[in-house]
Amino acid sequence: MAVKAKESEAILFVWEGIDKSGKRVKGEQPGRSEALIKAQLRQQGIKPIKVRKKPKPLFGARAKKITPKDIAVFSRQLATMLTAGVPLVQAFEIVGHGHENPSMQKLILEIKADIEAGGTLTEALRKHPLYFDELFCNLVHAGEQAGVLETLLDKIATYKEKTESLKGKVKKALFYPTAVIVVACIVTAILLIFVIPQFEELFKGFGADLPAFTQLVIELSRFMQASWYYLLGALLALGYVFFYFKKRSKAFNHFLDRVFLKIPILGPQILHKSAIARFARTLSTMSAAGVPLVEALSSVAGASGNAVYAEAILEMREQVATGQQLQLAMRQTGLFPHMVVQMVAIGEESGAIDSMLAKVADFYEEEVDNAVDALSSLMEPMIMAFLGVVVGGLVIAMYLPIFKLGSVV
Repeated sequence: MAVKAKESEAILFVWEGIDKSGKRVKGEQPGRSEALIKAQLRQQGIKPIKVRKKPKPLFGARAKKITPKDIAVFSRQLATMLTAGVPLVQAFEIVGHGHENPSMQKLILEIKADIEAGGTLTEALRKHPLYFDELFCNLVHAGEQAGVLETLLDKIATYKEKTESLKGKVKKALFYPTAVIVVACIVTAILLIFVIPQFEELFKGFGADLPAFTQLVIELSRFMQASWYYLLGALLALGYVFFYFKKRSKAFNHFLDRVFLKIPILGPQILHKSAIARFARTLSTMSAAGVPLVEALSSVAGASGNAVYAEAILEMREQVATGQQLQLAMRQTGLFPHMVVQMVAIGEESGAIDSMLAKVADFYEEEVDNAVDALSSLMEPMIMAFLGVVVGGLVIAMYLPIFKLGSVV
């Protein structure tokens, strides 16, 4: 099986040939063998002169990670190609050949090879669950079944673009204050370990008692000099334990998500609203694709981005499966605002739940955007004040004895 998979993998070839006008041309083309590339060139009216595998760089190509943004761009490009009437296999060849990321190019060409071997696009995508989740595959399957693959791919592309944009805004809200606090801690540690000991040596020649604040800072400096490696080791161990349990423990992730949702400003204004926006956007996309509600809610739970909301959505799915209306199931969770529940109720009554949920998603995405901007504006003066107190406090502590000495003189 491994040998078979290796044989079917597309390889990049470089070729030279002569076109119909007698002009010498050259290029690159993916394929499984030299003979196949030569046959494809002849079909295009090019007489092949030389075909060989593209040589690898001397030190090897650095593998770039495939990001969700790469998948979003791929979805948009494929949707555009199919809408323009380009056949599926040819669309994969064009998109794959033109991609800048070698890892993404390899992934696209592997999917193309599976489709050429007679598989469906859904089957080919399911072989790569790391990049194409259940939601993505279900929507593609619905598009293939209904014969509207290009329409569904367009919806997937819009969904991926909007969800990645939302994730970026949430990360921005979390990253900025965290980065500044980390830098402040590093600067403070450097001052305590390397700078303040120099002042301590200077103060020894004063022959007078130091102010209490200065003495406190000097004692803290002595502690840091004697124990900084223990503190660093403890921080690294704590970081390792944190990420270990975050990757492996569902209960720990649930606890973290619950705590984050309760953080003032960040929780209610950004995390709650972003989870609601993701819920609405995902369910809207799946409803528009004709995916049954119970099946859609399973995918929506995984795409919510928060363990508390994921658990609530799975409970909603169980209630909907027994015949309860979605809006009643949402109301019972206590997580969704009255406006969202009412919009869903109107959508259920009118049979336009997908468009109602799309409006909810648009509204909450804009709310998150505004909240992130407001939080950034609020955090800037607070961070400046924090840095001023920490660094300024250390500076004042070191200059107090000098001021005291000047007043005595």
